[in-house]
Amino acid sequence: MSRILAIGDIHGMLDKLQMLMAGLSWDPDEDTLVFIGDYVDRGPDSAGVIDHLIGLRQWSDKIVCLRGNHEQLLMDFLEGRNVQTFLYNGGQETIDSYGGPEGGIPESHYDFLQSLPNYWETPEYIFVHAGLRDAIPLAEQDPRDMLWIREEFIYSPYDHGRTVVFGHTPSRKPVVQPNKIGIDTGAVYGGSLTCLEIPRMIFHSV
Repeated sequence: MSRILAIGDIHGMLDKLQMLMAGLSWDPDEDTLVFIGDYVDRGPDSAGVIDHLIGLRQWSDKIVCLRGNHEQLLMDFLEGRNVQTFLYNGGQETIDSYGGPEGGIPESHYDFLQSLPNYWETPEYIFVHAGLRDAIPLAEQDPRDMLWIREEFIYSPYDHGRTVVFGHTPSRKPVVQPNKIGIDTGAVYGGSLTCLEIPRMIFHSV
């Protein structure tokens, strides 16, 4: 049976990503991998994480990499905007992973960052980094909400018609509610990196 494997916020923790992937028995011809965003910042190897994801996308066309707010912060920084916000939110670690100020980001990584969509959907699920605003059709959602929203989404019982799988807001264990599933379990803060396996609704973590 083909699976959807949705993986939470990585934040430069390449070692945890590699260990998690090793335990998933991923079939690149059958299984869809959905990465929920926030590949960079705070952790030690943001460049390595992006390299790994680019490699996976070359190996299989069933790889979905969503945009997180930290990818947007990195893009803003590279384009000369919101520099202090990027640095305040763990951007220095990302710069260091690329060899410091003298290093620079490879063109393939810049192209990867530009390619990221804000959401991905199936008939049963909506995958998005941070969440959605109530009572707004998916196609009309504000991209900033999809990257940054927290309490207005987390504490809302609103039914979007499909289960929303999201990251962005870390918790000690996955958040499972009737209308949503949160899979950011704080990998960069000493917690686990978590994968939700659909349709069996099993959580894998390292």
